[in-house]
Amino acid sequence: MSRVSLEGQVAVVTGGARGVGELLARKLSARGARVALVGLEPDELKRVSERLHTESDWWHADVTDHETMARVAYEVKERFGKVDVVVANAGVATGGPFADSDPVAWRRVIEVNLVGGAVTGRAFLPVLLESRGYFLQIASLAAVTPAPMMTAYCASKSGVEAFAHCLRTEVAHRGVRVGVGYLSWTDTDMVRGADQDDVMRELRQRLPWPANRTYPLGPAVDRIVAGIERRSAHVYAQWWLRGMQSVRGYLPGVITAVGRREMRRFEPRLAGVPKGLVGAGGAADERARAERN
Repeated sequence: MSRVSLEGQVAVVTGGARGVGELLARKLSARGARVALVGLEPDELKRVSERLHTESDWWHADVTDHETMARVAYEVKERFGKVDVVVANAGVATGGPFADSDPVAWRRVIEVNLVGGAVTGRAFLPVLLESRGYFLQIASLAAVTPAPMMTAYCASKSGVEAFAHCLRTEVAHRGVRVGVGYLSWTDTDMVRGADQDDVMRELRQRLPWPANRTYPLGPAVDRIVAGIERRSAHVYAQWWLRGMQSVRGYLPGVITAVGRREMRRFEPRLAGVPKGLVGAGGAADERARAERN
């Protein structure tokens, strides 16, 4: 598919304070897009916005709050005149055995990643219909590969993948394109936060190649930008993820067979795995909820 120039387009990026969202905003801006950042860290959002190459602004908002996100969509349209691209990137994660998990943290992963993606889509769909624009839902390798110790994250990413596929069919005849972005382990605060726990880090290192690597952020985001320019239905941040689609039906059985052995090996150490949200983004989410309460 031919690429659409981003010059003069308006792109919204949720989770824009750090990691994939921050670098994506910078790269979209470098290609001429005007950028609206949405997230929970006002100081970081302001910092990112002030360093972009083009006109930009930021909104402090929880992506799970429908009323707030509807207001943000209205204000972004008022500020920039239109919206051409929306990237539902905001996400959090927690790890560890499901039986011992913190139910509040587990539920929050579902709320931010799955419900937040849907709330973002619902809020911005009216303006995307006006521009015949593009909605990109960031999913993960976790949508394709069900992994132990990641029940909330895998469930949420499988959910957003299905949501985006369903939405694509509903809005295609009205000119809106919908894509799903897949990333493996990428060098972000979230992944570095998960790696701070010895068990989670060692389990990941024991995955088969190429899933056991941490990939640099820059090339991954370059691929996402290229997917946005092409209005792609599927965007793969690492080259090998495309091939996983053809074998995904076999993966649950293979992972169960291999994972049983690994879980037995690590079982004596599982009680020490942290139960809260991981990384700086997870900490920001927990602070924001504590302030509201």
